[in-house]
Amino acid sequence: MQHDRLTHEIIGAAIEVHRLLGPGLLESAYEECLAPELGIRKLEFRRQVPVPVVYKGVKLECGYRVDILVAGSVVLELKSIEAIAPVHEATLLTYLRLSGNTLGLIINFNVHILKEGIRRFVLKHKETPKELR
Repeated sequence: MQHDRLTHEIIGAAIEVHRLLGPGLLESAYEECLAPELGIRKLEFRRQVPVPVVYKGVKLECGYRVDILVAGSVVLELKSIEAIAPVHEATLLTYLRLSGNTLGLIINFNVHILKEGIRRFVLKHKETPKELR
């Protein structure tokens, strides 16, 4: 599925969750509700996908996890916070680099209008460590 269409479907699912739940819940509640919405849209996804850190050729399991990986290519970083900070953007960019994906969304559900809580990030090229391919 083309990335623009895919992100459109993902954002539609997130808007539906936000429309029904509103802001103010824990991130885990939004993740639980977003999963069936992605399924309704027939999008393949995995939750809590481990992201190893490769250091000097050694794959280290440090406990990093992508909240949701859609269609094996779009990293979703879900938040329920007052505002997206530069550290959240840096985290998503790092997850993209470590996982070898090029497209990611931060979705902050703790806003009154969801479109104000969505940020899209694209790496210009894959930077996949050889060990993760």
